Amino acid sequence: MSEIICITNRSLCEDDFLKRIGEIAKEKPRAVILREKDLSKEEYRILAEAVKDICERYSVTCILHSHADVAKSVCAEGLHMPLWMLRDMTKEEKKAFGILGASCHSAEDAVEAERLGCTYITAGHVFDTDCKRGLPGRGLDFLKDVCKSVSIPVYAIGGICKTNYAKVRLAGARGACIMSGLMRCEDVGKFMEELTNED
Repeated sequence: MSEIICITNRSLCEDDFLKRIGEIAKEKPRAVILREKDLSKEEYRILAEAVKDICERYSVTCILHSHADVAKSVCAEGLHMPLWMLRDMTKEEKKAFGILGASCHSAEDAVEAERLGCTYITAGHVFDTDCKRGLPGRGLDFLKDVCKSVSIPVYAIGGICKTNYAKVRLAGARGACIMSGLMRCEDVGKFMEELTNED
């Protein structure tokens, strides 16, 4: 199993989305985070059930994003939350998930996320990325600071590719989150192999 987390964005996917999820899950990423912010709660639940089934087929962790109630209703193993939403969750709500993550943009965010019960965090955006066009990446020094500030695994996010993946590992990150590369690449297996080959 690799230390790559796939973050989905079906609008970037040019082929059948669930087929693509299957191709990704077959390559054994650390997890798949189903992001899909544009869907209604019911649409998200239906898609979550389908993606969770595919992940389970390949023994890959499926982490739902933002919708704690949906995640609980489909018995998802993991939940990823924006920090501001995580703050509003009760201890009981958080206990429903063996894996709990949050998006962090500073060392202070990371410390707070760990204190609130997160088992991992994402830190970014590290490098310039089209997803955050016009906003410069926070860089490797930022990533090092975040990694030093917590004892839980940190996954770098933002502009990660085969030429810089090894750098985020050297900065202290457990691994990295990939969105557009996994949604758009022609060959998922080849993409994953090339990404981690330098590590």
